[in-house]
Amino acid sequence: MTIAITGASGQLGRLAIAHLKTLTDPAGIVALARDPGKVADLGVTARAFDYTQPGTMGAALAGVQTLVLISSSDFNDRVGQHRAVIEAAQAAGVGRIVYTSILKADRSPMLIAGDHRETEAIIAASGLQAAILRNGWYTENWTATLGGAIAAGALIGAAGAARFTPAARRDYAEALAVVAADAGRVGVLELAGEEGFTLAELAAEVSRQTGKALPYNDLPPEVYQGLLESFGLPAGFAGVLVDVDVKAHEGWLADDSGTLARLLGRPTVRLAEAVAAALG
Repeated sequence: MTIAITGASGQLGRLAIAHLKTLTDPAGIVALARDPGKVADLGVTARAFDYTQPGTMGAALAGVQTLVLISSSDFNDRVGQHRAVIEAAQAAGVGRIVYTSILKADRSPMLIAGDHRETEAIIAASGLQAAILRNGWYTENWTATLGGAIAAGALIGAAGAARFTPAARRDYAEALAVVAADAGRVGVLELAGEEGFTLAELAAEVSRQTGKALPYNDLPPEVYQGLLESFGLPAGFAGVLVDVDVKAHEGWLADDSGTLARLLGRPTVRLAEAVAAALG
């Protein structure tokens, strides 16, 4: 079976390919990236693949049985790009798509869920077999910026006491590889970490590990939006992040099914471990 992975030069794609090589013959793995040179070190076949160039997709998908579609990071036309990939997969005779969606995408009111919901609908209408991985929030969405929070003296957000059940990027990447390698795996999987926490609890863990008090400052949404924009984030993207915090109060980024850990055959990365890795 030939398995191709889009976005192979990104952090999730690279980790997924590394794990996939332990599950299946590397000769049957194709790394798809805008610049194939950036994935030459992965030890698998590399092909040029650009979400914005539909006319070139067919050649890149030749002989592919399973296509892993890692969602585009382009918020301007993400659905359009996904549609082009799915249509190219149909034309190339791809049998199955594995798509990285978001937790509870079919019913979530979060702004970020809209593109995923539309993409899932396009996949369903395509008639292709599909495995939909509805990933929760990434722990790295917070831990990657801990340095700035520590320097500023506080972790900020607008999530109040909302409970999240995020997972580490490597958890989601390994799950992606496991599903991609299993040709018979189809359906929807809601994936999240086993350990839930609030942002105040995240701040407390950072305080424990650094020995420095780091409070969590909960802000009104409009204040948080303004601060994010002052850090250089585009207004639209800042608005998506604020909306995530606000909607998290309703449980849209929490899941206690344990599906991810069962899929991995091991516990998901704990908060203390993720914080230690970020601080290290």
